[in-house]
Amino acid sequence: MNAQDHPRTLVAGVGNIFLGDDGFGVETVRRLAALPLPGRVETVDVGVRGVHLAYQLLDGYDTLILVDATARGGPPGTLYLIEAAAPGDIEPDQALLDGHRMSPDAVLALLGTLCAGTGGTAPRRILVVGCEPAGVEEGIGLSPPVAQAVPEAVQLVLRLLEEDGPARLLPDALAGPAAN
Repeated sequence: MNAQDHPRTLVAGVGNIFLGDDGFGVETVRRLAALPLPGRVETVDVGVRGVHLAYQLLDGYDTLILVDATARGGPPGTLYLIEAAAPGDIEPDQALLDGHRMSPDAVLALLGTLCAGTGGTAPRRILVVGCEPAGVEEGIGLSPPVAQAVPEAVQLVLRLLEEDGPARLLPDALAGPAAN
């Protein structure tokens, strides 16, 4: 098989470990990084370095899987699989571009701007594996329901990375909470 058969995928853990459940993405990617993954897959603990992530994405990835705490109104610990808007679909003024507080939508807006300015190419597919937080107040450590969701999130990402993973994932599978 050649590189076209297995395009590059970046799995990025986003969040602040000093804000409780906001550390979900970082912890999930930490566990993923300890596993044997296909050579076409890179993991990175982005933490709160969203500007760094936007620049790293210019290196040419077909798929980006962001792992982050995602408040959508479900019970704490609920996992979500979301297909994000393409970077070109997000206007820079729709997302606050603040180097100290880069939410995923701000990262994608910055990426769209960088691609337009450099001729780079954004990932073809952007997925978010999100977890409903119980709290994001100051403090280190995940709440029990979010900590229990981490192994499930690892398994979800591994399923996405399987041979028929992100490139062939059906859109209707992305609509709601992740199935076990």
